[in-house]
Amino acid sequence: MPGIQITPRPFYLAEQSLPDDALYVFGYEITIHNQTDTDIQLMDRYWLISDANGQQTEVQGQGVIGQQPVIAAGQIYIYQSSIQLKTPFGCMRGSYTFQNKYNEQLFEVTISPFALAIPHLIN
Repeated sequence: MPGIQITPRPFYLAEQSLPDDALYVFGYEITIHNQTDTDIQLMDRYWLISDANGQQTEVQGQGVIGQQPVIAAGQIYIYQSSIQLKTPFGCMRGSYTFQNKYNEQLFEVTISPFALAIPHLIN
């Protein structure tokens, strides 16, 4: 459905990371802007997370952070979560499944890949 804008903002959590043990923790903030004239509900999520060694992890399930939020027409929903990698660089991509609250139809919105990286690691 056109009109759903999803903007990720990843960040490195140095205080939770243990580089000597190959543990790198990244947080990410997701902003979902419902630019349509219909209320929507986020039903399911799917993430494909890749590290610099090519290791891939799939994450899927209901909602986000234990919620299936309803996002009213014209409104914004923001949440934060985190993941662990074994390398200082990786990427995430995925999709959300929403339900149109007017006609109850399900639709999927793709989330473009975004980098997870220790600051100043890449130019």
